[in-house]
Amino acid sequence: MKPTQEPPHPNPSPASGRGADGLRSIEVVAAVLRDTRGRILLTRRTEGRDLAGRWEFPGGKREPGETPEQALVREIDEELGIRIEAIGERLINVPQRYPDKRLTLDVRDIPRWSGHPRGREGQALVWVPPQKLRSYEMPPADRPVVAALDHPDRYLVTPTPGEDDDAWLGALARALEGGVRLVQLRAPGLDTARWEGLVARAAALCEQWGARALVNGDAAFAARHGLGLHLPARQLLAAAAEAGEPGGAVDLPRPLAASCHTVEELHAARALGCDFAVVGHVAATPSHPGQEPIGWDGFARLREEVDLPLFAIGGLGAGDHEVARRHGAQGVAGIRGFWPG
Repeated sequence: MKPTQEPPHPNPSPASGRGADGLRSIEVVAAVLRDTRGRILLTRRTEGRDLAGRWEFPGGKREPGETPEQALVREIDEELGIRIEAIGERLINVPQRYPDKRLTLDVRDIPRWSGHPRGREGQALVWVPPQKLRSYEMPPADRPVVAALDHPDRYLVTPTPGEDDDAWLGALARALEGGVRLVQLRAPGLDTARWEGLVARAAALCEQWGARALVNGDAAFAARHGLGLHLPARQLLAAAAEAGEPGGAVDLPRPLAASCHTVEELHAARALGCDFAVVGHVAATPSHPGQEPIGWDGFARLREEVDLPLFAIGGLGAGDHEVARRHGAQGVAGIRGFWPG
């Protein structure tokens, strides 16, 4: 599948301003710095700043006229007293709306740096193993960065099996062999007894490859097989409403994900404690004929409303990973883009 087209990348010269809604727009650069043990550096926001006491990836605001790379070198020197010797690829670019501003967090991997980090602005520092980053309280824009560091960047949605179950399972095995580590098992309209058997075999394949598997739309079915659950939007809203009622409690399998198309649905996914959500459709796709895609700008506008990891879906494939990350996506989800032919 060919990568989707995106709007031209914005001119990097302006570093701040105000949007049509009157909110300040701020561009922030941040670094992923690792020590020799693979731990990642976090710094703590000092008293008197917004979200004081929370942990974040080190960096700061880009000044007018600076490139993101120049800003990152300057900020890391000023903040930590170390020298960046090489800047890697962009890990993710996270748009996030706060009550008083719109922020874009541009996060870069740093393969080489020299010196001994110290809190030159009075901030505390901590080196954290990647698997423990989620235990630190962070500003909303930093949370998707954690997912980008240690979560899969592809979410395979399975097509409905044809007549040959072994062929379907063989294709799933090839996808797993090719690196897929997150799978939604979905087969609308398939005979229940046949689907039970297929899911059991598919779950065994996923476990063999260390992949997480979720079942679409049926909590009891997912629990019976010890798998996660992916909620379609309608079920998501119903579950969130039930959980929000007095005395309401919803016990759903984990990992838990949801399909979202609106801000309301994203907020419901956040309130329900979903581990991630899928947002789209981003590009034109045969599965939604006649429906206008939201495009990457539309995806970014939804991205800035929540701190959940989000996958982009709709007419996308593996070649869209880079543009997805530039708009704040954890990665790309789809059927045709990842299902071996």
